Amino acid sequence: MAVNNREKIIALWTVFLLGILFHTLLGLMPLFHGLSVVESQKATSMSDISGIMWLMLGFFVLPMLAIIATTFTDSRRYRVIHFGLTVFYSVMNLIHLVADLLLPQIIWYQIALMVLLFLIGLLLNVVAYQWMRSQFHSNKLLTTGELRAPTTNGSRD
Repeated sequence: MAVNNREKIIALWTVFLLGILFHTLLGLMPLFHGLSVVESQKATSMSDISGIMWLMLGFFVLPMLAIIATTFTDSRRYRVIHFGLTVFYSVMNLIHLVADLLLPQIIWYQIALMVLLFLIGLLLNVVAYQWMRSQFHSNKLLTTGELRAPTTNGSRD
């Protein structure tokens, strides 16, 4: 049984989410060994970083919503929006990867994970594009009359 594009997209988003969760966990692992973690912004209270926390929430929630929407929605508009979302995440991952490569102390295991996540994102882009185009192609065939229903003996008119 072949896996369809929707199932591939759901699997890729799930793997991507697990990857970004692990990326966050890797950043916190030194705390479990009595070491400090790399700080990107000094803060004295949660209100100092509330903007970052909201952005992180959005970054995690959008793929979760994409998984749900991909499961229950098959509209043309959603497919286009979804493809745009996958491209946005790929661009954001690339920016994050480049920014981490410019840090004074490069943490190579994080870079390796981020490269893997970027490649998963590119694969997600390809599958999302194929899913988006498959509906455009079938709609074009239906509107041009090139796609015809099979006759009772299984052949086309």
